[in-house]
Amino acid sequence: MGLLTYLKSLFILQLLMGFVFVVSGLIINFIQLCTCILWPFNKQLYRRINCRLSYSLWSQLVMLLEWWSGTDCTLYTDQATVDKFGKEHVIIILNHNYEIDFLCGWTMCERYGVLGSSKVLAKHELLKVPLIGWTWYFLEIVFCKRKWEEDRDTVFKGLDQLKDYPEFMWFLLYCEGTRFTEKKHEISMQVAESKGLPRLKYHLLPRTKGFTTTLQCLKGTVAAVYDVTLNFKDQQTPTLLGIVNGKKYKADLKIRRFPVEEIPDDEKECANWLHKLYQEKDALQEHYHKEGSFPGPTIVAPRRPWTLLNFLFWATLLLSPLINFACGVAVSGSPLLIIGFLLFLIVASIAIRRLIGVTEVNKTGSSYGNPEAKKQN
Repeated sequence: MGLLTYLKSLFILQLLMGFVFVVSGLIINFIQLCTCILWPFNKQLYRRINCRLSYSLWSQLVMLLEWWSGTDCTLYTDQATVDKFGKEHVIIILNHNYEIDFLCGWTMCERYGVLGSSKVLAKHELLKVPLIGWTWYFLEIVFCKRKWEEDRDTVFKGLDQLKDYPEFMWFLLYCEGTRFTEKKHEISMQVAESKGLPRLKYHLLPRTKGFTTTLQCLKGTVAAVYDVTLNFKDQQTPTLLGIVNGKKYKADLKIRRFPVEEIPDDEKECANWLHKLYQEKDALQEHYHKEGSFPGPTIVAPRRPWTLLNFLFWATLLLSPLINFACGVAVSGSPLLIIGFLLFLIVASIAIRRLIGVTEVNKTGSSYGNPEAKKQN
């Protein structure tokens, strides 16, 4: 076990895995670009192909969590709810406290067959991120600038297009709008007090406009809202860099299913329902901090082999020519070639590190609390 841990910490192995992800992603993005010719003739075929292409990219990240780090994901829910997973369109509400919360969500998507068709209401800045933003663009992900006057038409149009989506989709919403930090929490609770709302201890005040709009637009398409509350054993603070280094975490997810028929149609009442939901999420987190677990029965969904097999396919395809080229450079003895190859490795490592930086708490998030920013909805 000590040897395996050492191997996982080797920078060269991490760099090779990053190389596989980046190059395979560029190949996938190019194929996605080519599939655009299908859209005018067969939109649903275009969508099905792109679901599988995106799965091939995202599953490499899920592989890191499941197989490389060996992170456990335990569900706290009932079997009746689990039986519906992957068999209906749903909206997912997930707390935004950790760097890898999205990865835990993707892991559940993969285990229940909806990773390729998973959706998210994403901030517009991510559209510019290579591989991630580009893949999401072809997947018809809805991007927003978090300024309702500018987002209104884009969001309504994007959501309306998803009504006839051919694959079951899980539509993720981070209703808090940004990742939790103590500073943002303090400002958020000032807003809650000004609105006469109860204080939250473990969450930011939810921004209701995104949820009410998504539910309004997708009503008749989505069957339920899944409330997912995430925490980690032993007060762990997981990071994507930790996952890359092979560190194992233990994730617990409390999942509650709410049929859309039980959620009010009126926008104001719907917003109140969401505020009440977050008060319940806060109580669940309080229970977790006291007891070390969520209430209710537990289910451990088994990991599937497809993420590992997919990565091995891309690694075999891409690493063989790279290793042959590296050997050729070493044997050549040419200082110019060797220096050029080393520069390539340096640039590649910087690029991969910057991609990881997209998830880091202290490098991401909105200008939440900026007095010049628009107040919360």
